[in-house]
Amino acid sequence: MTLLIYVVWSAVLNDAEDSRGSYGSTTDVLDNKLANESPTTLCGESFNDTRLYIQDRPRQEWANLSTIYFVTPTYPRREQVPELTRLAYTLLHVPRLHWIVANDHNACNPYLDTLLNRFGIPYTHLASPMPQRFHKAESKPRGVANRRAAMQWLRQHNITTGVLYFGDDDNTYDLKLFSEIRDTKHVSMFPVGLIANYGISGPVVCKGKVIGFLDSWVAGRRWPVDMAGFAVSLSYMAEHPNASMPYKPGYEEDYFLRSIGLTLDMIEPKGSNCTEILVWHTQTKNHERTMVKLNHEYLDDRSNLGALFKALSDMGVSGASDSEGQKAIISKNGKSKPLGYFLS
Repeated sequence: MTLLIYVVWSAVLNDAEDSRGSYGSTTDVLDNKLANESPTTLCGESFNDTRLYIQDRPRQEWANLSTIYFVTPTYPRREQVPELTRLAYTLLHVPRLHWIVANDHNACNPYLDTLLNRFGIPYTHLASPMPQRFHKAESKPRGVANRRAAMQWLRQHNITTGVLYFGDDDNTYDLKLFSEIRDTKHVSMFPVGLIANYGISGPVVCKGKVIGFLDSWVAGRRWPVDMAGFAVSLSYMAEHPNASMPYKPGYEEDYFLRSIGLTLDMIEPKGSNCTEILVWHTQTKNHERTMVKLNHEYLDDRSNLGALFKALSDMGVSGASDSEGQKAIISKNGKSKPLGYFLS
């Protein structure tokens, strides 16, 4: 009898924990003190939307919409600028959006700030490096410090209206996604394409209610969803001031959603009851930065090469060197010539 009472009592406690969405012993991985190891730097910011027209309508016609805070963690690599540029030309079509770009770097990158300012989208540019303790980890928690920095920025500005969405710079977004998530009351969810073995990750919906999840890697996660597969109301998130994200690869989404007290009945399925794919987990293969062997005496104003290689270096794509890399050769009429032939 004693054993039976203990089993029933334990089950009640577990149900209560599930209903609260608590994360029990995981508080250590959500410890906000870790954020102090890598201070965030505000690199640039603009709250002005300089776009005159959005989707063929004057910007003023969208003024009554709630704001989407689109958080993009990024890191220095050869593909960084092209991917941010590609993403920007999607976001240019989205009204009432504030783009928070958090760069995993110890210092501000002036080139990125110039790039972001050029698009005319309201933006915040942060330098938010990964804590040093994780640099040598076999599996690095990429993007966590960046997302935590963005959430801290929202708290510092006391932003409690609008919608929070984590959008990586290498994903592909259907414009319908933004209109779908804008009216999120608590947490909205939707399928993400090109995820792992199934090629899909997302909620299972029955009669308009989420009843479970389809994902090829469950691994004990209560919320086995992709980072791009949900959006959160900032008014709801404000009810959970300790909401955070762990430095635990593979479990970032799960413990974040636990930290905001999510329960199954609160989830709002989007994308025609999760039958549409509005975001794809596309990825670009990263390449090492290259060097071109090019004598610096030719990087003056005699040609475009000086300005071109300066831009490539600022973007982290490639650089010019007197001693390293493949030798630069110019061709004309199908024949290769040394630079001195043209620029002497």
